[in-house]
Amino acid sequence: MAKDLSTMAKNNKSYMAKPGEVESKWYIVDATGLVLGRLASQVATILKGKNKPEYTPNVDCGDHVIIINCDKVVLTGNKLEDKYYRYHTGYIGGLKEIQYKKLMKEQPDKAVFKAVKGMLPKNSLGAKMLKKLRVYAGSEHNHAAQCPVELKLNF
Repeated sequence: MAKDLSTMAKNNKSYMAKPGEVESKWYIVDATGLVLGRLASQVATILKGKNKPEYTPNVDCGDHVIIINCDKVVLTGNKLEDKYYRYHTGYIGGLKEIQYKKLMKEQPDKAVFKAVKGMLPKNSLGAKMLKKLRVYAGSEHNHAAQCPVELKLNF
């Protein structure tokens, strides 16, 4: 792959990845003590594949990401009290809202999942990227067979 990129650079042509050529790796991120928004933005970057030199906007170049220990994620400021997760049931007057304090206590994996989902593209390619995300509240996961590499986020 590196030989192909260097050859392309000499010919002054841009390299565009094809869907069959892209290799995806498995990463595991420990969310203990990390800020929710910063964690979500960096995980979204990995899911998009923007950390790779062969990134192509119209191809899913991203890697698989497993996030563990979501129950230990931190929200800064007064977000636990002031922030709400809102959704609509589809019925008249069906707007529901849950305070993040309650959401983080009952479903911390859902809070992290929604944060990452909000930072991905809102199209079919974003849906493919989102399928590569696995989120777990505890430290146990069932993806040991994929041999995920531990990833330290830089912030």
